[in-house]
Amino acid sequence: MSAAPGDRVVVRSQRGADRDGEVVDVQGQDGGPPYVVRWTRTGEESLFFPGPGTVIEPAARESAG
Repeated sequence: MSAAPGDRVVVRSQRGADRDGEVVDVQGQDGGPPYVVRWTRTGEESLFFPGPGTVIEPAARESAG
């Protein structure tokens, strides 16, 4: 799994509501976890290690040229 600042993290839940947030920092090598995520519902930031049910949605990036 790889992410970059600005990407969205979506954690799918089988028991309750899904949660989502924005990656604000990547602390692993080559885009790997852990990630610092700002959660949409609460606005809080936390260190996040993705598990089963986690999807990374890449942010729209401007292309050079």
